[in-house]
Amino acid sequence: MSDCDLRRWLTERVADHLRLAPAEIDPTVRLRTYGLDSVHALSLCVEIEEAVGLLVEPTLAWDHPTIDAMAAHLTGLLSRRRAGGERPTTPA
Repeated sequence: MSDCDLRRWLTERVADHLRLAPAEIDPTVRLRTYGLDSVHALSLCVEIEEAVGLLVEPTLAWDHPTIDAMAAHLTGLLSRRRAGGERPTTPA
């Protein structure tokens, strides 16, 4: 999944959780500004794990609080996995 595809997918998933149109989500705005809570954040982690095969920390949305930050982090993990470097799974 490319960085652009990942951003679009994350935007759609966050919008769905918050019952907003994807166009209403600014990828540079902190997700908690939109009302993303811990339940939504954990659900998003599960969706990421299922969609891209990365085991992510449950604090992902707090450690990388915007769509742009989250996408950049995930893209980095995916790149390392493709390069055969650092293991992309980070179990809690």
